[in-house]
Amino acid sequence: MVLIIAEKPSLARNIAAGIGQMARRDGYLEGDGYLITWAFGHLFSLADIEAYNPAPAHAAGHWTMENLPCIPREFRFELRRDKDKKGPDAGIVKQFRIIESLCNRPDVDTIVNAGDADREGEIIVRLCIRHALKTKKALKRLWLPDQTPETVAEALKSLGDESEYENLASEGFARTYIDWLYGVNLTRYATLKSGSLLRVGRVIVPIVRAIYDRDMSIRNFVPGKYLALVSAAETNGERVELVSKLKFDEKDRAKAEQTAAAYNAAGAMVKSVKRKKDTLAPGKLYSLSKLQNVLGRKYKMSMSDSLAIIQGLYEKGYLTYPRTNSEYLATAEKDKMRRIIGACKNLGYAVCFKDSKKIFDDSKIESHSALTPTYKIPKKEDLSDRESQVYATVFRRFVAVFCAEPCTAERTEITVAVGEYEEFVLKGLVIIDRGWMKYDDSAQKDKVLPKLSKGETVNIDFSPREKETAPPKHYTIETLNNYLKNPFRDEKAAAEDTVGSDDAEEYKAVFEGLELGTEATRTGIIDNAKKSGYIALNKDVYTILPGGEYLIESLDKFGIRMDKFRTSEMGKALKKVFRGEMSVEGSVALAAEEVMAVFEKKNLSPEEDTDIGLYGEEVGSCPLCGKPVVRGKFSYGCSGYKDGCTFRVNTVICGRAISVSNIRLLLQSGRTAKIKGFISKKKDQRFDAVLRLEAGKAVFDFSS
Repeated sequence: MVLIIAEKPSLARNIAAGIGQMARRDGYLEGDGYLITWAFGHLFSLADIEAYNPAPAHAAGHWTMENLPCIPREFRFELRRDKDKKGPDAGIVKQFRIIESLCNRPDVDTIVNAGDADREGEIIVRLCIRHALKTKKALKRLWLPDQTPETVAEALKSLGDESEYENLASEGFARTYIDWLYGVNLTRYATLKSGSLLRVGRVIVPIVRAIYDRDMSIRNFVPGKYLALVSAAETNGERVELVSKLKFDEKDRAKAEQTAAAYNAAGAMVKSVKRKKDTLAPGKLYSLSKLQNVLGRKYKMSMSDSLAIIQGLYEKGYLTYPRTNSEYLATAEKDKMRRIIGACKNLGYAVCFKDSKKIFDDSKIESHSALTPTYKIPKKEDLSDRESQVYATVFRRFVAVFCAEPCTAERTEITVAVGEYEEFVLKGLVIIDRGWMKYDDSAQKDKVLPKLSKGETVNIDFSPREKETAPPKHYTIETLNNYLKNPFRDEKAAAEDTVGSDDAEEYKAVFEGLELGTEATRTGIIDNAKKSGYIALNKDVYTILPGGEYLIESLDKFGIRMDKFRTSEMGKALKKVFRGEMSVEGSVALAAEEVMAVFEKKNLSPEEDTDIGLYGEEVGSCPLCGKPVVRGKFSYGCSGYKDGCTFRVNTVICGRAISVSNIRLLLQSGRTAKIKGFISKKKDQRFDAVLRLEAGKAVFDFSS
C-alpha cells in the first residue's frame, strides 16, 4: 500500500482525480492500492524562545531581555498552536494523528511526499513524516508541474526518491531557522526597546526600507529649474519636435536666447532617413513576478490578489506551477508543449511548435519552468471576471510565443542636422503585419514619425523653455518587483528590458541569491508589511506609512542594520546550501553571528554612545519634582506628568540619539558629556555640543 501525504486538501483531491475512484474516509481517501491524506499547509512551526530559554518568574507571560538572544543548538518543531497560543490547534492535532496512524499502518510500505513542488512544500510534508513515522519505510517524492489528472497519473509512474531532494529540503530548513533567528530575536529586541510592536524580519525590513528611502527622496526633493532649447514647428503640415541636449541655468537666459537664435539662423536639414524591415520577437513566457507586474500595471491588481487567483487556477488544473522565477521552459517539456499547442489549434489559434533557445533553455531554470496554460482549457463561464483576466494574460502570451505568423515592422530612424551645432535622431516603429501581436496586447505601441526625406529642409523655431527636474517616482508593483529581483541593478536598465535583450545578468542574480525574498515568499511578506501598517498600496503605487517610518528610524536608532546588503548575503548563503556547497549549520551560524552582534555590549564613551535603553527603564530622578524619569517612546519623561510635571528630553535631538548614559549624567550632574554628531537642520552640518540643564530644560552648551 502506498500512502501519499499532500500539502493541502485541494491537492489531495487533484491527486485522487489522477488515480480514479477512491472511497472517502475520516481524514483520508482510499482506493486502487493508495491512501491519500493531507496537511493544512504548515502543521508544525518552530517553538518559541521560552521552549529554549524560559523567562524568569517575574517576567512570566511577558517578553523580556533576560532570555535574549536565543540561539538554539537544535531547533525544535511543535504542532501549530491555536489563535490564542494556549495550546495546539485541535483540528491540526486531529489531522496529524490521522497522518501518524496511516504512516505506521502495517500494510503501508511506501510513503510519498506530495508537498507543493517547492522548498516550502518539501519541508511541510517532511516534518509530518519525521514526527509521525516510527519504523523505516520507503520514502518517495511526487513532483507536479501542474495538477491535471494526466500529469498526476504520469508523475505517479515515475516517483523520485525523497533523497534526491535533500538539498532542496536543506535550503528550506536553513531558511526557516535563519528567519526565526532574525525575526524572533530582533522583533522582541526592537519591541522592548521601542515600546511598540516592531516586526523585524530578514526580508520585510529591506522591503519597507526601500519604500521609505524612495519616499524620503521624494519628500525632500527640491526641484531644480533650467532652460531647454525646444523647437516644435511644422514641416509639410506635420509637427516636428526637437529638444536640444543643451541645458542652461535660469540666470543664463540671455545666453540661451542667443544660442536659440544661432540655431534658427543655421537652419535644419534631414541628414539621413534609414528604414529597415524587422521581425519582432514576442515577449517571453511569464515568471510569477513578471506576470504580477503586468496584472498590477494593467488591472491594478495587488500581488496578494493576483497570487491567490493564479494559485486557484493552478489548483483547478488550468495553469502550471505558479511560484516560478523563470521565463523559460525545460527541454524535457517539448512534447508536453506540443499537446498544449494542439489544444490551442483546436480552438482556432494560429500556433505551431517552435524549438528555440529563446523558449527552451535549461540553464535558466532553477526548479520550475515558466507559467503556461495546461491542455485543460476552461470555458469562459467556468471563470470569474478576475480569473478570466489572469488566465487570458497567461494564455495570450503563450499563443503569442508559439504564434505561426511573424510580426513584421519597419524601423525608421531620421537624423536632422541643425547647421554644424547639433544632430537630432528621431526613431519610430511602424507595424506592417501584426502576427503574434494580435494575441498579446502588452506589446510595444507604434510611434508615428513625420514624413521626411533626405535633404529636405525642416522648419525650426528654437526658443528657451522653462523645465523642472523631476523627483524620483514612487515604487509601483512593477518597479518594486524589479528591485526585489535584483536590488543592485540600475532601475532604468531593469525598466528598459526588451524582448531581445540579454537576460543573463538577471538570471545570474536569481541563481546567486541576490534577490530579496523569493517568488514563493515575496507576496506574503509585502502583504504582511501592509497589514502591519508599514506601507500602503493605492492602485499599483506603494507609499510609506507613519508606522513604516517609525520602524526604519527606530531600527537605525537601535543599531539594527537590516538592509539589502545583509539580506542578499544571507540569500547567497542559502543558495550555497541548495547547491550543496554549504551546510545548514554553516548558514545558520552566519545568521547567529549577525544576531549576536546586535546584542553585544559596546563599550562606547558617553561622547559616542547612542544606546537609548529599554522602553519603561528608569534613568534617574526628575530635577523639577524628584519623581523617577522614565524612557518613553519618543522621550525621557517624568513619571509625574499626570500631576503636571513637564520635564522631558527627547530621545533624538538634531538627528542624534541621546543615550541613557548621557541622560543619567544630565540628571546627576546637570550636564552631559560632549556629544558628537548633532546635525543642523538649517545648514545640514554636523556639530558637537554638551547638553546642560537650565530651568528644568535641556539646552545646548557650546562653551566647553
